[in-house]
Amino acid sequence: HSHFGRLRDGMSAAYFLPYITSTVAIAMLASALFSTDYGLVNALLQLVGLDKQPWVTHPLFIKPTIAIVVFWRYLGFNLVLYLAALQTVPRDLYEAARLDGASPWRQFLHVTLPALRPMILFGVTLSLIGGLQLFEEPFILTNGNGGPDQTVMTSAIYLYRLAFDFNDFGGAAAMSWVLCGV
Repeated sequence: HSHFGRLRDGMSAAYFLPYITSTVAIAMLASALFSTDYGLVNALLQLVGLDKQPWVTHPLFIKPTIAIVVFWRYLGFNLVLYLAALQTVPRDLYEAARLDGASPWRQFLHVTLPALRPMILFGVTLSLIGGLQLFEEPFILTNGNGGPDQTVMTSAIYLYRLAFDFNDFGGAAAMSWVLCGV
């Protein structure tokens, strides 16, 4: 195993770490990072002379904040998927395309992209399912109320609130049945 191989494996592990870490721990870390009064992000903004921002209490900022956290959490998983798919593309195809005079862009469009198409479909499908199931990050960052003006009220948070805040267990059960696609 070369130094490059160990470095690549270490980087893959570092990118994959957020995916295998508890979602609650990730959300608590994000809550600490994006806290208006004591968060590291606002401390860094103040260091460069900018004003503190209400990352989790303002409707304009809460969606991008949650999107950043969720993106970071699933980046490693998606990287592993696409790196695995890239390793299955036969090098002969690139060589043939190069000999035919294909530019790197053409090689990407006509060799790499078609080979990645099944993995792209798989990754997008998993991302859509994950988006429908999104619960922990917005729940913890908004104390379970869906955020300012219900900005980040996901279907899973609404289902939870329907059952436990509004005491409509029948409606929540029906909604979960539809959401799970049973």
